[in-house]
Amino acid sequence: MVESHNQRGQVQPAVCRILDANLDRAREGLRIIEEWCRFGLNNAQLSGECKQLRQELATWHNSELRAARDTPSDPGTQLTHPQEQQRTDLKSLLQANFCRVEEALRVLEEYGKLYHPQMGSVFKHMRYRVYILESQFLGYERHQQLLRSQLYLVTSPANDLLSVVEAALAGGLTLVQYRDKNAKDGDRLAHAQQLCQLCHKYGALFLVNDRIDLALAVEADGVHLGQQDLPIKVARQLLGPHKIIGCSTTNAEEMQRAIQGGADYIGVGPVYETPTKADKPAAGLEYVRYAAQHSSVPWFAIGGIDVNNINDVISAGAERVAVVRAIVEAEQPTLVTQYFISQLTRVHIRNNKPELSQSYV
Repeated sequence: MVESHNQRGQVQPAVCRILDANLDRAREGLRIIEEWCRFGLNNAQLSGECKQLRQELATWHNSELRAARDTPSDPGTQLTHPQEQQRTDLKSLLQANFCRVEEALRVLEEYGKLYHPQMGSVFKHMRYRVYILESQFLGYERHQQLLRSQLYLVTSPANDLLSVVEAALAGGLTLVQYRDKNAKDGDRLAHAQQLCQLCHKYGALFLVNDRIDLALAVEADGVHLGQQDLPIKVARQLLGPHKIIGCSTTNAEEMQRAIQGGADYIGVGPVYETPTKADKPAAGLEYVRYAAQHSSVPWFAIGGIDVNNINDVISAGAERVAVVRAIVEAEQPTLVTQYFISQLTRVHIRNNKPELSQSYV
């Protein structure tokens, strides 16, 4: 335990109570996060960092601070907020506890300066470590969701786009890319914000086509780049290490270049001719077979795939597919989404990869 080292006389009892309360708060929040890292993610590195932080906090939680506790007369025990009484999903639970830890560490940093000459500096650096932990956690969560995503919707302009996307999300869709080459920037920003909020409401990933600035503005989970867009390396510098970056490829050379450049996933196609990519000839099922044998990152077959040819694409080796018109123009997007997922789930189970069909959160 670290003992008090106050050189300016007796520390006010209220300061000790503040430090005691926030040490408890930070340790409790970290334990909640640690439990999910350990049992939910099975991630030794993240759970180990949580445990290390908790143990370091414990060294500051000495008997003097504990003795200052006065729970019966603490007015804060009667204060509450409706949001504290409910958690809509796992993501909101974990985010709430990261916020709890970070706020507690800030309090410890400031009031700790009155208690021990090193306390402010120690908790300042600990707060930065928790920020890094949160980024790593969110990055890991995103990439696990990507691995489990079977069906990928790339949007095209439509009057009822929000309702179509929500219907697909209700059917189990977990990955959406916003793509609109012709809209004004103001409209694109508004649409991206709405779609991002909708996807996160359903626990789905949301990516933006081409526009790194839009992805940053709406706090998207990443971007998808074409062969003529910014290099993956530059996108990574702008987005940071924990966002998802995908890349379109049409042949083996482009595939290897994208993988070596650091793409988290690739698009493989167009498998069939499609008006979405009118300037590109179909890569065909042969490229799908090549990807099945050679891609070291997750990949999605894309281009003209619909309910009539999905099984041909699966037979060529695809375990994940991306679609546009098949859902955006469908009369019943929920049912079409469920059909695609059921066909992909069947092949995952057949290949002894049932985990790919499970939702992450």
